[in-house]
Amino acid sequence: MINNSDFSLIMPNINFNREASVSSLKNTTEQWDVIVIGGGATGLGIAVDAASRGYSTLLLEQSDFAKATSGRSTKLVHGGVRYLQNGDVGLVVEALRERGYLKTNAPHLVTDQRFIIGNYLWWEKPFYTIGLTLYDLLAGSMRLGRSLPMRRSAVIRQIPQIRHKGLKGGVVYHDGQFDDARLAVNLMQTAAEQGATVLNHIRVSRLLKDPHNRLAGIAAEDMLDGGTFELKGKCIINATGVFVDDILRMDNPESKPIVRPSQGVHLVVDRSFLGGDDAIMIPRTSDGRVMFAVPWHNRVILGTTDIPVREAVLEPRALDEEVDFILETAGRYLSRKPERADVMSVFAGLRPLAAPKKEAEVKKTKEISRSHKLIVSSSGLVTITGGKWTTYRKMSEDAVDMAIKTGGLPFRECRTRHLKIHGFMNVSDRKDWLHIYGSDREEIVKLRNEAAGNEQKLHQGFEFTVAEVLWAVRREMARTVDDVLARRVRALYLDARASVEMAPKVAAIMAKELGKDQKWVEQQVADYKLIAEGYILDL
Repeated sequence: MINNSDFSLIMPNINFNREASVSSLKNTTEQWDVIVIGGGATGLGIAVDAASRGYSTLLLEQSDFAKATSGRSTKLVHGGVRYLQNGDVGLVVEALRERGYLKTNAPHLVTDQRFIIGNYLWWEKPFYTIGLTLYDLLAGSMRLGRSLPMRRSAVIRQIPQIRHKGLKGGVVYHDGQFDDARLAVNLMQTAAEQGATVLNHIRVSRLLKDPHNRLAGIAAEDMLDGGTFELKGKCIINATGVFVDDILRMDNPESKPIVRPSQGVHLVVDRSFLGGDDAIMIPRTSDGRVMFAVPWHNRVILGTTDIPVREAVLEPRALDEEVDFILETAGRYLSRKPERADVMSVFAGLRPLAAPKKEAEVKKTKEISRSHKLIVSSSGLVTITGGKWTTYRKMSEDAVDMAIKTGGLPFRECRTRHLKIHGFMNVSDRKDWLHIYGSDREEIVKLRNEAAGNEQKLHQGFEFTVAEVLWAVRREMARTVDDVLARRVRALYLDARASVEMAPKVAAIMAKELGKDQKWVEQQVADYKLIAEGYILDL
């Protein structure tokens, strides 16, 4: 077990060479204590938790870390104001507590974000002030800031582009904001530093069982370089989010679905649509949900929607009706209504909500519980589903506790409440793009100066350089252009069209680093363009 209090000292000793790790797996006869299927927020959290307790831990992700739901959130670490409206106080208290742990353990990524609810009716200011004061009280000592009523002039000063007509004032409250995929990468690194083996682009194709029909391991396939292999494990944890039913059917073909995917869409526009650093929270849209306009990486994220879908896919696409709904709703609260031409990126994500027992039982996905659930099958498969990014650590703790019982492992206390996440650093200058790398920033600056050309920008409109691509390959296990542009530097989410322009250069850099040929470069660029099409709106 490794003490991760000084990442600059331990980083050189950690192996982030994916190919070497895969080769080692193919030749091992080791029986793992815990095998985690899924590299999203919960799976990565479980790997950190299990490894930090001293259990031999392996995590396998079919695509890339945070490729699906965990990289497509509203970028909020929050208690859930809407859950408080619904009377789910227990869920709010848990989320507020976990928000506090996450901000303490990853201050380079989690920031205090001010949200303002604009009031257009006389009763809204006292009503929301009372409700949000309760929100603060529930947070206790982990409160980020105090909720207060605001004068009309103060609201306009903080958010110049809020709709002025009919505005009577507002209420300000505080919640957390973060970069979801960047946190996922840091959790991967933390798990590795704690002794886990964590691999992307490895798909679990089959569950292995002993003569008594108990789980004994998994069969997996390398999705990049080919080849299959089998691995033994005392406990297998299914943390695959919207894909949990696929693994459950591997365990039991007669298994009934436990997840109903719900699609949420976000639009990314220029920061001028807010005109300040504060976010807007719209407490009730026409479909009864809340909506946000949140500053993020010098952009503004607008969203989200909540529409049930039948099929879980890695690259869901926004429906025109979802895009129109967000544009129309945002236009009612902003002085300048955003149009389709203003959208720099649109991304869709699927939430793994609990499936209703009968179709008629749940009319709207907002009525489905967001609390997480643990299920243990007769074979010993542990499945966890539900929840959200904010509560990933508690979900992981609960899953590992269950794995200990199921796998007959010696009990050891959870250590993650106060375990610093890779990159831990109190950042003073958040205007510098490299601040999200935390304590790794100095190493990336050195890499920029290490060789001629490393400091070159990938695109004139962004700060991303060649060095960040090299770092993503060497220390963050990025193996495709999509890995780099979507989840390491977030270009796909900030400006999809510009990211397509970056793709050939990124592919060339990666090819040289990984020893790939021109055919690989061309295929990577073509694959990335196909993905990026789903993030670009037709005008």
